[in-house]
Amino acid sequence: MLSEFELIAKYFTRPARTAALGVGDDCALLRPPAGLVLALTIDTLSENTHFLPGADPRRLGHKSLAVNLSDLAAMGADPRWFLLAIALPDVDEAWLEAFAAGLFALAEAHAIELIGGDTTRGPRTITITAIGTLPPGYALRRDAAQAGDDVWLSGATGSAALGLAHLKGKIALTAEAAARCIARLEQPAPRVALGQRLRGVAAAAIDVSDGLLAGGDDYELVFTAAADRRAAVEAAGRAANVAVTRIGRILAGAPEVRLLDRAGKPLRVEPLGFDHFR
Repeated sequence: MLSEFELIAKYFTRPARTAALGVGDDCALLRPPAGLVLALTIDTLSENTHFLPGADPRRLGHKSLAVNLSDLAAMGADPRWFLLAIALPDVDEAWLEAFAAGLFALAEAHAIELIGGDTTRGPRTITITAIGTLPPGYALRRDAAQAGDDVWLSGATGSAALGLAHLKGKIALTAEAAARCIARLEQPAPRVALGQRLRGVAAAAIDVSDGLLAGGDDYELVFTAAADRRAAVEAAGRAANVAVTRIGRILAGAPEVRLLDRAGKPLRVEPLGFDHFR
């Protein structure tokens, strides 16, 4: 059986390309590009809470990084580096090989590099801290929406929730629909390119794991933009090869979400979303 240090060396050590110092020391050293600010985010995925026992390890490696890339996308940041802390119940080399393959395939697709982390024994838990960069003043903050802004959604939502319901036996999908929805659940596509192209176009943004009625694991972006930027938003979507749909409008007043049907009549919505302590 591999030791902790052999495990790290075999599956998670890569040469540092842009970091001043990467995996292997007490700390990584970074040299941020001149004139840019850093965007940092952290997410933890725990077995039985965020993924089911027996989840495909390659897809889990992908998703573990994708959720962080989605947060960077929601800020309009360029991915740069990430740290990985992983707890494992045992050393399963087949599992580790597949997990690392999924993790690094997505990392290479977005030019983000692993620069350090931690490994321990325990219930399967994956924590990633991702770091990005962007020009000062261009972050797509949650609090920047203005009255009169359009509300936009990238892609579509709901498929991941259907996939999870199918896996839990709550609904029965056709084989084709199940494969499509489970892929959306287990291999979300972070909208990094769209977030980058919305800098200077959108006013505010959030990813759907936290917003839009607090629903789902789709990792789409919800964002606002002034009404006179509609053509620019649509151009950003085309450039990123992502559909964007105008779904609402920001109104002045107390913060609340009003959901309307096709006829414009209000729909009653029960509290949705997952709360770890409720």
